[in-house]
Amino acid sequence: MGRLIAVVLFIALMAPAALLFRAWGLASGRRQVANAGVEFATPTPAGSAYLARQATHGRRVRRLGLLLGVVAVVVSVVLFAEASVFLWLPALATGLLTGVLLAEASRPRPRWALSSPPRRPQQGDQISPWLLWTMRAAVAGDVLAAVLLTDELDRPVTVTALVVPLVAWLLAEGALLRVLVRPLAAEGADVPVDEAQRTWTAHLAVAAASVLALLPLGSLLLVAGIGLSGEVSGEGAGLVPVALVAGGFSALAAGLAVAGYLISWLPPVRHTSPALAG
Repeated sequence: MGRLIAVVLFIALMAPAALLFRAWGLASGRRQVANAGVEFATPTPAGSAYLARQATHGRRVRRLGLLLGVVAVVVSVVLFAEASVFLWLPALATGLLTGVLLAEASRPRPRWALSSPPRRPQQGDQISPWLLWTMRAAVAGDVLAAVLLTDELDRPVTVTALVVPLVAWLLAEGALLRVLVRPLAAEGADVPVDEAQRTWTAHLAVAAASVLALLPLGSLLLVAGIGLSGEVSGEGAGLVPVALVAGGFSALAAGLAVAGYLISWLPPVRHTSPALAG
C-alpha cells in the first residue's frame, strides 16, 4: 500500500508541470492573434521604424547575454578546472536568458502618437495571470528552498540559487511594469503593432524568469529529497522524500517545457506584407 501511495503522490505532483505546459500552449494563441493583427494592418512609417528598432535592440542585447554566459564559463574554468564542465551549459543558458530579460526590460520607447487622454492596458490583456503568478510562485519556492538547504549546500551554490531567480524576477517585473505604464498608441495602424509588442515583451519576460526559477527549484528539491531518503524513519515518513523528488522532477519538466515555448517567442514582431495583397 505504501508503494501505491508513493506512486500516486509522484503522479499527482507531476500534474502541475502538465498544466503549465498546457497553459503555455494556449498562450501561443495570443502570439498568433497578435501577429495576425500586425499582418492585416499597414503600419505607419513610425510603426515600421519601431519594429525595425525593436528587432535590432533585441538581437544586440541578447548577444550581450551570450557574452555574459561565455564569461561565466571562463570564470568557472578558472575556479573549478575540469570539474567546471558540468557548469558550462547552465552558465550559457543563464547568460542567454538574462540577455532576453535585459532586452525586454530596456525596450526603446515608440515614437508614434500616444493616446490622449492616456489609455493603458490591463495586465490580463497581455498575459495570462496564471502564467504570471506561476513565475512568482516559482521564484518564492526557489528562495525558500535555498534558505532551508543552506546547511547542505556550498555557499556559492546557495548564493547562485538565491541571486539568479531574484534578479530574473526583478527584470521581468520591470519589463511588465513598463508594458503597463506606457500609454497605448493613438487610434490607427500603430495600435496592433503596439499591442503585439506588449504581448511579446510580457511573455518573453515571464518565460525567461520562469525558466531561471523552475530549473534551480527542481534541482534543489531533488537534492533535498535524495538527502532525506536515508534519514527519515517512521510510518509515512518515506513519503516526504518521494514528494520532494516528484516536485523536483515536476519543476525541471516545467522549466524545460517553458524554455521550449520561449524559443517560439524569440523571433521579433514583423510586418512582412499586406495579408490580403493580390
